[in-house]
Amino acid sequence: MKMKQGELIALSASAMMLTALGIDIMLPAFAELRKDYGLDQKSPETAKIISFFFLGQIAQIIFGTLSDRFGRLPILRIGFPLYILGGIAAAFAPNLVFMLGARFIAGVGASAVFMTTIASVRDRFCGNEMARIMSLIFTVFLFTPVIAPFLGSAILHIASWQAVFLAPPLFGFVVFLWSLRLDESLPKNKRTSLHFTSISKSMGTVLHNRTFLRYTGITTLLFTALSSYVASSEHIIGGIYGKPSWFPWIFGGMGLFMTLSTFTNAHLSAKYGAHRTIKSLLIIYTLIAAGLLLGSISFGDPPNMLLFFIAVTLIMAITLAVEPNSCALALEPLGSTAGTASSLYGTTSFSIGAALGSIISNLMASSVFPLVLGYLVIGTCGLLLAFNDRRCPNNSPFESA
Repeated sequence: MKMKQGELIALSASAMMLTALGIDIMLPAFAELRKDYGLDQKSPETAKIISFFFLGQIAQIIFGTLSDRFGRLPILRIGFPLYILGGIAAAFAPNLVFMLGARFIAGVGASAVFMTTIASVRDRFCGNEMARIMSLIFTVFLFTPVIAPFLGSAILHIASWQAVFLAPPLFGFVVFLWSLRLDESLPKNKRTSLHFTSISKSMGTVLHNRTFLRYTGITTLLFTALSSYVASSEHIIGGIYGKPSWFPWIFGGMGLFMTLSTFTNAHLSAKYGAHRTIKSLLIIYTLIAAGLLLGSISFGDPPNMLLFFIAVTLIMAITLAVEPNSCALALEPLGSTAGTASSLYGTTSFSIGAALGSIISNLMASSVFPLVLGYLVIGTCGLLLAFNDRRCPNNSPFESA
């Protein structure tokens, strides 16, 4: 029986959820992991466990080209085993170096799943409808940071951190079985060859499209802020603010608000268009970042805990609301090379964003000021990119630049 739209959205969200689950559920286990590996309890080294997983997304550039040639499903079938095996290896890693390697492999697998999911959505939908569908997918998938920290904490009460690390590959196996119902979205007559000229032509088409570059740049900037906070969130709450028991509640509460923001964005993008919506959201983002920086300078670093987390929650919510819009705007002009485009989009935003985010994380040993300053710089740069798109807002927001 053919999969209906509701099931497709649920499956796509679950597939993308593997990336979030592969991060959020294990954050409460970092304190136990530090103890087992002999690390200082305030060490920011555990942030690398998140960063290396994100860096695995660089493989999207390979998977995107292959998916344009062989279809989405074969690449999806490769991604799941890599994610599952990498997750199992990480759970039984004897040291941090082995752990980082296993996490990179799991990230490579997640990149294949993530990329093919976005490409298959682009194959089926376009324009504001794609932005709406992506927002609905993100609404479902963003319940992960709401429940994952509590689930991780619950597992820790009855088992070790290794059991927490085994939860993502187990869920991945379930989603893998479910994905067997999925139909191929890329017809054979629309597939490209693997000849160098064909590949270079596809990449050239993508990289010469100013709309793609503009909105991929915005996503990369925002992901830098997101990855630096997520990787350091346990350290910020437990180490800098000294409230480790509050971590699941703060992280989960932020996730709930982020979920509501993406659901709201689905209506905003349908009513006003992704182009207008993204500009408005970035203005609010930058104003909040400026306010947080002013508060940090005026009242000291770290700023008041309530002020900091209210501001960060709003900033993270806007980040996740912007992403479906920037994704739709970036990929819309490139339907014939959706696999290559989505792979370049994912590779750039995840790998570069994770690398830059890791730099910010390493600067936050005892201060949140690098993150606060980063928010304002990122918001300002994002605004410049968005407002440099001089297309008339009365026209379709998906018209090529």
